[in-house]
Amino acid sequence: MERITIHAEKREEKGKGAARSLRRQAMIPAILYRGGGSLPIKLPKKEITQFINTTAGQQTMVSLQFSDGESKLALMKEYQVDPTQRELLHADFFEISLTEKVRVSVQITPIGEPVGVKRDGGLLQNVLREIEIECLPDKIPGKMSIDISGLEIGQALHVSDLSLGEDIKVLTDLDEVIVNIIAPLVEQEVAPAEEVAPETAEPEIIKKGKKEEEGEAAEKEKK
Repeated sequence: MERITIHAEKREEKGKGAARSLRRQAMIPAILYRGGGSLPIKLPKKEITQFINTTAGQQTMVSLQFSDGESKLALMKEYQVDPTQRELLHADFFEISLTEKVRVSVQITPIGEPVGVKRDGGLLQNVLREIEIECLPDKIPGKMSIDISGLEIGQALHVSDLSLGEDIKVLTDLDEVIVNIIAPLVEQEVAPAEEVAPETAEPEIIKKGKKEEEGEAAEKEKK
């Protein structure tokens, strides 16, 4: 497994104000976890940003090199980014030992264009994007690739189809689907609605009252 060195310093500064001050100095506050304990540290913004951009979500072992000569191996747990300015705010690492197994999540990368999509117009569904494994740190794959080019409509690849070494234990259910190909959606033709002839208004018949009829008769007699 690839290993990248990042310079680190132990920090005494704590709190939001101290974190903002560190970032103004181009340093990123971080925490290094080990078992039930934790160690506040700070990292050069340039180095940690480059690490995140280079690894792009892949599991990569980090060698944290402290100014006093001490070195600690770690894996990145997570990091926080400002949602508006997209600036790195904080990072979390957990310390590891080359002799102790760890549980980590590893991304799955589909390779190729399925024949069911290219030839038959099917739709590719990415159901599972990462799996959880357990192994020694130096056995962790940076990423896992799976060839999907042979998949036809109605076919799928499962976790059990991944090729992993004997030293890697898969914790994710082996029956879980990673990708599958479904038939293309068929648009159903909607029959035009029957035209309904407009209703013809019936002539309104107005019945005259008795007083009106007597009035008309009187008018005729005068004439």
